[in-house]
Amino acid sequence: MDLHIASQIARTHLLAKKRQTLVAMLGVTFGIAMFITMISFMQGVNQFLEDSALDASPHIRMYNEVNTQRPGLIEALKPNGFNVIYHQKPKNESARLKNGLIMAQHIEREPGVLGVSPQIATQVFYNNGPIQLSGTISGVDIDRENRLYKLTTRLKSGSLKALKTNPDGLIMGSVLARKLNVQLGDKVTVTLPGGGTRILRVVGTFGFGVGTVDNTKSYANISTVQEIMQRDPSYITDIHIKMIDPLQAIDYGKRLRTMYGYYTEDWATANTAILAGEKIRNMLTYVVSITLLVVAGFGIYNIMNMTVINKIKDIAILKATGFDGKDIVAIFLLQALFIGFTGGLLGLVIGFGLSYLLSITPFDAGDFLSIKTFPVIFAPKYYGMGLLFGIVTTVLAGYFPSRKAAQVDPVSILRG
Repeated sequence: MDLHIASQIARTHLLAKKRQTLVAMLGVTFGIAMFITMISFMQGVNQFLEDSALDASPHIRMYNEVNTQRPGLIEALKPNGFNVIYHQKPKNESARLKNGLIMAQHIEREPGVLGVSPQIATQVFYNNGPIQLSGTISGVDIDRENRLYKLTTRLKSGSLKALKTNPDGLIMGSVLARKLNVQLGDKVTVTLPGGGTRILRVVGTFGFGVGTVDNTKSYANISTVQEIMQRDPSYITDIHIKMIDPLQAIDYGKRLRTMYGYYTEDWATANTAILAGEKIRNMLTYVVSITLLVVAGFGIYNIMNMTVINKIKDIAILKATGFDGKDIVAIFLLQALFIGFTGGLLGLVIGFGLSYLLSITPFDAGDFLSIKTFPVIFAPKYYGMGLLFGIVTTVLAGYFPSRKAAQVDPVSILRG
Protein backbone atom coordinates (compact mmCIF):
# COMPACT_ATOMS: atom_id res chain seq x y z
CA MET A 1 0.00 0.00 0.00
CA ASP A 2 1.38 3.41 -0.99
CA LEU A 3 0.39 5.94 1.70
CA HIS A 4 1.37 8.84 -0.57
CA ILE A 5 -1.17 7.80 -3.20
CA ALA A 6 -3.78 7.04 -0.51
CA SER A 7 -3.29 10.50 1.02
CA GLN A 8 -3.64 12.19 -2.39
CA ILE A 9 -6.93 10.37 -3.03
CA ALA A 10 -8.14 11.22 0.49
CA ARG A 11 -7.29 14.90 -0.07
CA THR A 12 -9.16 14.85 -3.40
CA HIS A 13 -12.27 13.45 -1.67
CA LEU A 14 -12.08 16.07 1.08
CA LEU A 15 -11.66 18.98 -1.32
CA ALA A 16 -14.42 17.71 -3.61
CA LYS A 17 -16.95 18.16 -0.79
CA LYS A 18 -15.59 21.21 1.03
CA ARG A 19 -18.84 22.04 2.79
CA GLN A 20 -19.25 18.52 4.17
CA THR A 21 -15.61 18.49 5.28
CA LEU A 22 -16.04 21.85 7.00
CA VAL A 23 -19.21 20.73 8.80
CA ALA A 24 -17.48 17.59 10.05
CA MET A 25 -14.47 19.59 11.27
CA LEU A 26 -16.70 22.12 13.04
CA GLY A 27 -18.49 19.27 14.83
CA VAL A 28 -15.19 18.09 16.27
CA THR A 29 -14.09 21.67 16.93
CA PHE A 30 -17.24 22.53 18.85
CA GLY A 31 -17.12 19.31 20.90
CA ILE A 32 -13.49 19.75 21.93
CA ALA A 33 -13.84 23.49 22.57
CA MET A 34 -16.75 22.86 24.94
CA PHE A 35 -14.85 19.98 26.55
CA ILE A 36 -11.81 22.19 27.22
CA THR A 37 -13.91 25.09 28.50
CA MET A 38 -16.07 22.96 30.78
CA ILE A 39 -13.33 20.83 32.28
CA SER A 40 -11.01 23.83 32.80
CA PHE A 41 -13.77 25.72 34.59
CA MET A 42 -15.04 22.78 36.64
CA GLN A 43 -11.56 21.78 37.74
CA GLY A 44 -10.87 25.41 38.60
CA VAL A 45 -13.98 25.51 40.78
CA ASN A 46 -13.02 22.23 42.46
CA GLN A 47 -9.47 23.43 43.11
CA PHE A 48 -10.67 26.78 44.47
CA LEU A 49 -13.18 25.19 46.86
CA GLU A 50 -10.65 22.61 48.02
CA ASP A 51 -7.97 25.25 48.60
CA SER A 52 -10.45 27.45 50.46
CA ALA A 53 -11.46 24.55 52.69
CA LEU A 54 -7.85 23.57 53.40
CA ASP A 55 -6.78 27.15 54.06
CA ALA A 56 -9.61 27.91 56.49
CA SER A 57 -9.71 24.61 58.40
CA PRO A 58 -7.13 22.35 60.04
CA HIS A 59 -5.99 19.16 58.40
CA ILE A 60 -6.77 17.43 61.71
CA ARG A 61 -8.84 18.71 64.59
CA MET A 62 -8.59 16.90 67.92
CA TYR A 63 -11.27 17.54 70.53
CA ASN A 64 -13.27 15.90 73.27
CA GLU A 65 -16.58 14.74 71.84
CA VAL A 66 -19.00 15.48 74.65
CA ASN A 67 -21.58 12.71 75.07
CA THR A 68 -24.62 13.95 76.98
CA GLN A 69 -26.31 10.56 77.16
CA ARG A 70 -25.83 8.53 80.33
CA PRO A 71 -27.62 5.66 82.05
CA GLY A 72 -29.89 6.58 84.95
CA LEU A 73 -29.30 5.43 88.52
CA ILE A 74 -32.29 3.07 88.38
CA GLU A 75 -31.00 1.51 85.16
CA ALA A 76 -27.59 1.06 86.73
CA LEU A 77 -29.12 -0.71 89.77
CA LYS A 78 -31.67 -2.76 87.80
CA PRO A 79 -30.28 -3.17 84.29
CA ASN A 80 -32.70 -5.95 83.36
CA GLY A 81 -35.80 -4.40 84.89
CA PHE A 82 -38.62 -2.48 83.29
CA ASN A 83 -37.54 1.07 84.04
CA VAL A 84 -39.38 4.20 82.91
CA ILE A 85 -37.60 7.50 83.46
CA TYR A 86 -38.96 10.88 82.39
CA HIS A 87 -37.11 14.14 81.81
CA GLN A 88 -33.66 12.94 82.77
CA LYS A 89 -31.13 15.75 82.56
CA PRO A 90 -28.00 15.21 80.44
CA LYS A 91 -24.68 14.79 82.15
CA ASN A 92 -22.56 17.92 82.42
CA GLU A 93 -19.29 16.95 80.76
CA SER A 94 -16.33 19.21 80.15
CA ALA A 95 -14.90 19.75 76.66
CA ARG A 96 -11.42 19.92 78.15
CA LEU A 97 -8.53 17.96 76.68
CA LYS A 98 -6.59 16.57 79.61
CA ASN A 99 -2.86 17.24 79.25
CA GLY A 100 -3.70 19.01 76.00
CA LEU A 101 -0.63 21.24 75.98
CA ILE A 102 1.67 18.25 76.52
CA MET A 103 -0.08 16.35 73.72
CA ALA A 104 0.36 19.35 71.43
CA GLN A 105 4.11 19.41 72.14
CA HIS A 106 4.46 15.71 71.37
CA ILE A 107 2.45 15.98 68.15
CA GLU A 108 4.47 18.98 66.99
CA ARG A 109 7.66 16.90 67.11
CA GLU A 110 6.19 14.18 64.89
CA PRO A 111 7.61 13.91 61.33
CA GLY A 112 5.29 15.24 58.65
CA VAL A 113 3.62 17.75 60.98
CA LEU A 114 3.81 21.34 59.77
CA GLY A 115 2.39 23.00 62.86
CA VAL A 116 0.14 22.58 65.90
CA SER A 117 -2.12 25.12 67.58
CA PRO A 118 -3.70 24.28 70.96
CA GLN A 119 -6.68 26.54 71.61
CA ILE A 120 -9.99 27.17 73.33
CA ALA A 121 -13.06 27.39 71.12
CA THR A 122 -16.45 28.42 72.47
CA GLN A 123 -19.75 29.92 71.40
CA VAL A 124 -20.25 33.59 72.27
CA PHE A 125 -22.61 36.52 71.80
CA TYR A 126 -21.13 39.72 70.41
CA ASN A 127 -22.81 42.90 71.64
CA ASN A 128 -22.37 46.41 70.31
CA GLY A 129 -25.15 48.63 71.65
CA PRO A 130 -28.47 47.21 70.44
CA ILE A 131 -26.74 44.80 68.01
CA GLN A 132 -26.29 41.25 69.26
CA LEU A 133 -24.88 38.47 67.09
CA SER A 134 -23.91 34.90 67.88
CA GLY A 135 -20.58 33.50 66.81
CA THR A 136 -17.44 31.78 68.05
CA ILE A 137 -14.23 32.92 69.68
CA SER A 138 -10.95 31.04 69.61
CA GLY A 139 -8.36 31.65 72.27
CA VAL A 140 -5.02 30.98 70.58
CA ASP A 141 -1.30 31.51 70.62
CA ILE A 142 -1.42 33.86 67.64
CA ASP A 143 2.09 32.91 66.42
CA ARG A 144 1.15 29.22 66.28
CA GLU A 145 -2.15 30.04 64.59
CA ASN A 146 -0.36 32.23 62.05
CA ARG A 147 1.95 29.32 61.17
CA LEU A 148 -1.06 27.14 60.41
CA TYR A 149 -3.31 29.60 58.57
CA LYS A 150 -0.96 32.38 57.37
CA LEU A 151 -3.04 35.00 59.13
CA THR A 152 -0.68 37.81 58.15
CA THR A 153 -1.86 37.37 54.54
CA ARG A 154 -5.52 37.28 55.67
CA LEU A 155 -5.53 40.51 57.66
CA LYS A 156 -7.77 43.28 56.34
CA SER A 157 -6.74 45.74 59.06
CA GLY A 158 -4.64 45.85 62.22
CA SER A 159 -1.79 43.48 63.06
CA LEU A 160 -1.04 40.28 64.92
CA LYS A 161 1.45 42.13 67.09
CA ALA A 162 -1.35 44.31 68.43
CA LEU A 163 -3.13 41.20 69.73
CA LYS A 164 0.03 39.89 71.40
CA THR A 165 0.58 43.15 73.28
CA ASN A 166 -3.07 43.73 74.21
CA PRO A 167 -4.63 41.25 76.69
CA ASP A 168 -8.09 42.55 75.80
CA GLY A 169 -7.51 42.48 72.04
CA LEU A 170 -9.74 40.81 69.48
CA ILE A 171 -9.14 40.04 65.82
CA MET A 172 -12.55 39.71 64.21
CA GLY A 173 -13.86 38.32 60.95
CA SER A 174 -14.35 41.15 58.47
CA VAL A 175 -18.00 40.33 57.71
CA LEU A 176 -18.81 39.94 61.41
CA ALA A 177 -17.17 43.32 62.12
CA ARG A 178 -19.23 44.96 59.39
CA LYS A 179 -22.45 43.47 60.74
CA LEU A 180 -21.61 44.72 64.22
CA ASN A 181 -20.69 48.11 62.74
CA VAL A 182 -17.30 48.15 64.48
CA GLN A 183 -13.92 49.26 63.23
CA LEU A 184 -10.34 49.15 64.42
CA GLY A 185 -10.17 50.41 68.01
CA ASP A 186 -13.88 49.93 68.81
CA LYS A 187 -14.99 47.94 71.84
CA VAL A 188 -17.24 44.88 71.75
CA THR A 189 -18.89 43.12 74.68
CA VAL A 190 -18.40 39.36 74.50
CA THR A 191 -20.78 37.13 76.49
CA LEU A 192 -20.33 33.39 76.90
CA PRO A 193 -23.28 30.99 77.22
CA GLY A 194 -22.11 30.22 80.77
CA GLY A 195 -22.45 33.87 81.78
CA GLY A 196 -18.88 35.13 81.52
CA THR A 197 -18.61 38.65 80.07
CA ARG A 198 -15.66 40.72 78.90
CA ILE A 199 -15.24 43.97 76.97
CA LEU A 200 -12.67 43.48 74.21
CA ARG A 201 -11.15 45.93 71.77
CA VAL A 202 -10.97 45.20 68.04
CA VAL A 203 -7.26 45.30 67.08
CA GLY A 204 -7.63 43.72 63.65
CA THR A 205 -9.94 42.13 61.11
CA PHE A 206 -9.32 39.15 58.85
CA GLY A 207 -10.93 37.54 55.83
CA PHE A 208 -10.52 33.96 54.64
CA GLY A 209 -13.06 34.44 51.88
CA VAL A 210 -15.22 31.70 53.41
CA GLY A 211 -18.56 32.97 54.63
CA THR A 212 -18.93 30.46 57.47
CA VAL A 213 -15.65 31.71 58.97
CA ASP A 214 -15.71 35.46 58.24
CA ASN A 215 -19.33 35.73 59.44
CA THR A 216 -18.83 34.26 62.90
CA LYS A 217 -15.25 33.84 64.07
CA SER A 218 -12.85 35.94 66.13
CA TYR A 219 -9.42 35.39 67.65
CA ALA A 220 -8.31 36.38 71.16
CA ASN A 221 -5.35 35.49 73.34
CA ILE A 222 -5.71 32.06 74.89
CA SER A 223 -5.19 33.48 78.38
CA THR A 224 -7.99 36.01 77.82
CA VAL A 225 -10.54 33.34 76.93
CA GLN A 226 -9.38 31.20 79.85
CA GLU A 227 -10.03 34.14 82.19
CA ILE A 228 -13.49 34.78 80.73
CA MET A 229 -14.37 31.11 81.15
CA GLN A 230 -12.73 31.09 84.61
CA ARG A 231 -10.45 28.22 83.70
CA ASP A 232 -6.84 27.45 84.61
CA PRO A 233 -3.95 28.15 82.16
CA SER A 234 -3.77 24.49 81.08
CA TYR A 235 -7.38 24.40 79.89
CA ILE A 236 -7.78 23.84 76.15
CA THR A 237 -10.60 22.33 74.11
CA ASP A 238 -9.06 21.84 70.64
CA ILE A 239 -5.78 20.99 68.98
CA HIS A 240 -5.50 22.07 65.33
CA ILE A 241 -2.89 20.28 63.25
CA LYS A 242 -1.53 21.03 59.78
CA MET A 243 0.40 18.40 57.86
CA ILE A 244 3.08 18.96 55.22
CA ASP A 245 1.11 16.58 53.01
CA PRO A 246 -2.67 16.95 53.55
CA LEU A 247 -3.28 13.43 52.25
CA GLN A 248 -1.40 12.02 55.26
CA ALA A 249 -3.89 13.66 57.62
CA ILE A 250 -6.52 10.92 57.24
CA ASP A 251 -4.30 8.07 58.45
CA TYR A 252 -2.47 10.22 61.00
CA GLY A 253 -5.77 11.37 62.51
CA LYS A 254 -6.76 7.75 63.10
CA ARG A 255 -3.42 7.10 64.79
CA LEU A 256 -3.88 10.08 67.11
CA ARG A 257 -7.35 8.90 68.05
CA THR A 258 -5.96 5.48 68.97
CA MET A 259 -3.01 6.97 70.90
CA TYR A 260 -4.84 9.60 72.96
CA GLY A 261 -8.46 8.44 72.95
CA TYR A 262 -9.88 11.77 71.81
CA TYR A 263 -12.01 12.31 68.75
CA THR A 264 -10.19 13.45 65.61
CA GLU A 265 -11.72 14.95 62.48
CA ASP A 266 -9.66 15.20 59.31
CA TRP A 267 -10.18 17.78 56.57
CA ALA A 268 -11.79 15.24 54.22
CA THR A 269 -14.46 14.37 56.78
CA ALA A 270 -15.08 18.01 57.66
CA ASN A 271 -15.52 18.92 54.00
CA THR A 272 -17.46 15.89 52.82
CA ALA A 273 -20.02 18.05 51.01
CA ILE A 274 -17.31 19.85 49.02
CA LEU A 275 -15.60 16.60 48.03
CA ALA A 276 -18.92 14.98 47.09
CA GLY A 277 -19.78 18.03 44.99
CA GLU A 278 -16.38 17.74 43.29
CA LYS A 279 -17.11 14.15 42.24
CA ILE A 280 -20.54 15.11 40.92
CA ARG A 281 -19.14 18.05 38.93
CA ASN A 282 -16.39 15.87 37.47
CA MET A 283 -18.89 13.21 36.43
CA LEU A 284 -21.20 15.82 34.90
CA THR A 285 -18.31 17.42 33.00
CA TYR A 286 -17.11 14.16 31.48
CA VAL A 287 -20.62 12.97 30.63
CA VAL A 288 -21.55 16.20 28.84
CA SER A 289 -18.17 16.45 27.10
CA ILE A 290 -18.17 12.86 25.89
CA THR A 291 -21.76 13.31 24.72
CA LEU A 292 -20.70 16.31 22.63
CA LEU A 293 -17.84 14.33 21.08
CA VAL A 294 -20.07 11.31 20.40
CA VAL A 295 -22.64 13.56 18.70
CA ALA A 296 -19.83 15.03 16.60
CA GLY A 297 -18.70 11.47 15.84
CA PHE A 298 -22.14 10.55 14.53
CA GLY A 299 -22.06 13.62 12.30
CA ILE A 300 -18.70 12.52 10.89
CA TYR A 301 -20.01 8.99 10.44
CA ASN A 302 -22.96 10.27 8.42
CA ILE A 303 -20.70 12.44 6.28
CA MET A 304 -18.20 9.62 5.69
CA ASN A 305 -21.04 7.23 4.91
CA MET A 306 -22.46 9.66 2.36
CA THR A 307 -18.97 10.02 0.88
CA VAL A 308 -18.76 6.24 0.44
CA ILE A 309 -22.15 6.20 -1.29
CA ASN A 310 -21.25 9.15 -3.54
CA LYS A 311 -17.83 7.71 -4.37
CA ILE A 312 -18.96 4.13 -4.87
CA LYS A 313 -18.00 4.08 -8.57
CA ASP A 314 -14.63 5.68 -7.81
CA ILE A 315 -14.04 2.99 -5.20
CA ALA A 316 -14.98 0.28 -7.71
CA ILE A 317 -12.52 1.72 -10.24
CA LEU A 318 -9.77 1.85 -7.58
CA LYS A 319 -10.36 -1.79 -6.68
CA ALA A 320 -10.48 -2.76 -10.35
CA THR A 321 -7.09 -1.09 -10.91
CA GLY A 322 -5.39 -3.04 -8.13
CA PHE A 323 -6.30 -1.36 -4.81
CA ASP A 324 -7.29 -3.93 -2.20
CA GLY A 325 -9.60 -3.55 0.84
CA LYS A 326 -6.82 -2.29 3.14
CA ASP A 327 -6.00 0.51 0.71
CA ILE A 328 -9.63 1.65 0.64
CA VAL A 329 -9.81 1.57 4.45
CA ALA A 330 -6.60 3.62 4.60
CA ILE A 331 -8.03 6.27 2.25
CA PHE A 332 -11.11 6.87 4.38
CA LEU A 333 -9.25 6.62 7.67
CA LEU A 334 -6.84 9.30 6.44
CA GLN A 335 -9.83 11.52 5.73
CA ALA A 336 -11.18 10.89 9.22
CA LEU A 337 -7.76 11.55 10.78
CA PHE A 338 -7.45 14.83 8.90
CA ILE A 339 -10.90 15.94 10.04
CA GLY A 340 -10.26 14.85 13.64
CA PHE A 341 -6.77 16.33 13.94
CA THR A 342 -7.52 19.62 12.18
CA GLY A 343 -10.86 20.05 13.95
CA GLY A 344 -9.22 19.05 17.23
CA LEU A 345 -6.44 21.64 16.97
CA LEU A 346 -8.96 24.34 16.12
CA GLY A 347 -11.07 23.20 19.07
CA LEU A 348 -8.09 23.50 21.41
CA VAL A 349 -7.45 27.06 20.26
CA ILE A 350 -11.10 28.07 20.65
CA GLY A 351 -11.35 26.21 23.99
CA PHE A 352 -8.29 28.05 25.29
CA GLY A 353 -9.74 31.37 24.12
CA LEU A 354 -13.08 30.74 25.83
CA SER A 355 -11.34 29.58 29.01
CA TYR A 356 -9.16 32.68 29.05
CA LEU A 357 -12.14 34.97 28.58
CA LEU A 358 -13.89 33.17 31.44
CA SER A 359 -10.81 33.51 33.66
CA ILE A 360 -10.79 37.31 33.30
CA THR A 361 -14.55 37.76 33.63
CA PRO A 362 -15.38 39.57 36.92
CA PHE A 363 -17.33 37.48 39.41
CA ASP A 364 -18.82 38.91 42.59
CA ALA A 365 -19.47 36.14 45.12
CA GLY A 366 -20.41 38.59 47.85
CA ASP A 367 -19.32 37.70 51.37
CA PHE A 368 -19.47 33.96 50.83
CA LEU A 369 -16.30 33.53 48.76
CA SER A 370 -13.25 35.70 48.21
CA ILE A 371 -12.92 35.55 44.46
CA LYS A 372 -12.70 38.28 41.83
CA THR A 373 -12.92 36.26 38.60
CA PHE A 374 -14.15 32.82 37.60
CA PRO A 375 -11.64 30.12 38.62
CA VAL A 376 -10.12 28.36 35.60
CA ILE A 377 -7.25 25.87 35.41
CA PHE A 378 -5.10 25.76 32.27
CA ALA A 379 -3.74 22.20 32.54
CA PRO A 380 -1.95 20.74 29.48
CA LYS A 381 -3.29 17.26 30.24
CA TYR A 382 -6.86 18.40 29.53
CA TYR A 383 -5.82 19.71 26.12
CA GLY A 384 -4.10 16.40 25.38
CA MET A 385 -7.22 14.51 26.49
CA GLY A 386 -9.43 16.70 24.30
CA LEU A 387 -7.30 16.16 21.19
CA LEU A 388 -7.07 12.42 21.88
CA PHE A 389 -10.83 12.11 22.35
CA GLY A 390 -11.44 14.02 19.14
CA ILE A 391 -9.08 11.88 17.06
CA VAL A 392 -10.34 8.58 18.52
CA THR A 393 -13.97 9.60 17.94
CA THR A 394 -13.36 10.59 14.33
CA VAL A 395 -11.25 7.50 13.58
CA LEU A 396 -14.02 5.25 14.90
CA ALA A 397 -16.59 7.26 12.95
CA GLY A 398 -14.54 6.83 9.78
CA TYR A 399 -13.64 3.18 10.30
CA PHE A 400 -17.09 1.69 9.86
CA PRO A 401 -17.87 3.44 6.54
CA SER A 402 -14.37 2.52 5.34
CA ARG A 403 -15.08 -1.16 6.05
CA LYS A 404 -18.25 -0.82 3.99
CA ALA A 405 -16.24 0.74 1.15
CA ALA A 406 -13.63 -2.05 1.34
CA GLN A 407 -16.32 -4.68 0.75
CA VAL A 408 -17.55 -3.14 -2.50
CA ASP A 409 -17.64 -5.59 -5.44
CA PRO A 410 -16.17 -3.64 -8.39
CA VAL A 411 -17.67 -5.97 -11.05
CA SER A 412 -21.28 -5.54 -9.89
CA ILE A 413 -20.85 -1.77 -9.49
CA LEU A 414 -19.26 -1.25 -12.94
CA ARG A 415 -21.88 -3.44 -14.59
CA GLY A 416 -24.51 -1.11 -13.09
